[in-house]
Amino acid sequence: MDQLADTIQSALNGDLDAFNQIVLEFQDQVYYQAYRIMGERGAAEDATQEAFISAYRKLQTYRGGSFKSWLLRIVSNACYDELRRRKRQPVAPLIPRDDHGEEFDSPSWMEDQGEKPEQFLSRAELSDAIQHCLDQLDVNFRTAVVLIDLQELDYASAAEVVDVPLGTIKSRLARARLSMQECLSRFGELLPVDLRHDGEAEQI
Repeated sequence: MDQLADTIQSALNGDLDAFNQIVLEFQDQVYYQAYRIMGERGAAEDATQEAFISAYRKLQTYRGGSFKSWLLRIVSNACYDELRRRKRQPVAPLIPRDDHGEEFDSPSWMEDQGEKPEQFLSRAELSDAIQHCLDQLDVNFRTAVVLIDLQELDYASAAEVVDVPLGTIKSRLARARLSMQECLSRFGELLPVDLRHDGEAEQI
């Protein structure tokens, strides 16, 4: 077995250190999934923490296959539960502030120190545009886009994560992509040249 498989097996045998290694291996992907579904960093952090707690408790239910898909299913369900709770009891989002009461533009740990300021700004603006368009989608369509186009799962794995037939995930993704394309067209100046409409690219 490869190293990850060995680590998973050790965790299944009750090795807490092995499970902590799994957390380190997958925490970025799990957080990314939660953030793209929830659209809020604080909520994504909470969902990520809840997902790993749940994964530890349910570890014995893992029956092989893609461990990443198994984890993404857990965090997706955690996000769905939180979104349903918010519909029943809406809450105002908390905006992070510094010691002087000023809003943070973005958390410092997200910034790549190797980037020039304008490069970081462009990347952050594009990420925000993508999130804005994702937020306009129904959560089922949003999850299809995140799993396949952003997490790069294949159709079968994505269908397994959300527990729907293969044809359903393909249909959801097709409709979601059309909506995303229409929405992102309003942010054309943020898109890479090769992703812009031909007419717009020629004007650059």
